Amino acid sequence: MSESTLSLILASGSLLVLFTSLVAVLGVGAPGAVSLRRLVLTRGTWLSFAIAAIAVSGSLYYSEVAHFVPCTLCWYQRIAMYPLAIVLLVAAVTRDQRPARYIVPIAAAGLLVSLYHYQLELFPEQATMCTSGVPCSFRYVEEFGFISIPFMAGVGFISILALQAATWRARRVRGV
Repeated sequence: MSESTLSLILASGSLLVLFTSLVAVLGVGAPGAVSLRRLVLTRGTWLSFAIAAIAVSGSLYYSEVAHFVPCTLCWYQRIAMYPLAIVLLVAAVTRDQRPARYIVPIAAAGLLVSLYHYQLELFPEQATMCTSGVPCSFRYVEEFGFISIPFMAGVGFISILALQAATWRARRVRGV
């Protein structure tokens, strides 16, 4: 599979995941959403793990197969996403009932870096942080005119946070 095909698939998938995660957050509190609540309560951590695992796989593909050199901010996002995948796997396997206490801070930190990185791509004149190697404003991937690697990473972090919020809301509605 070519790099451009994979980028298109990942970009499209990131939009789908973002939409689905936001629907889960908004819909889980609805009166007739019993099956959605059950899905979020029983599979929310596994879904979050799947998102993180796909993000890690995409990151490794871009650097090791496509030979994209990560910039400084890309490394910071990796520092958040890579352990997040492991933590989510452990939380899912052990059926931890309250994984948000350690997932949310990591995902929130990664999201902040992703947002900052994405705005540097939009306004490259601000990119003074990355002075050596690849500039942080450089876009290896640009799908649909706005989806870049930091955008996809940000969607991963937002989706994980959204699933944690949906789980919290489902527990509140259910009284757990």
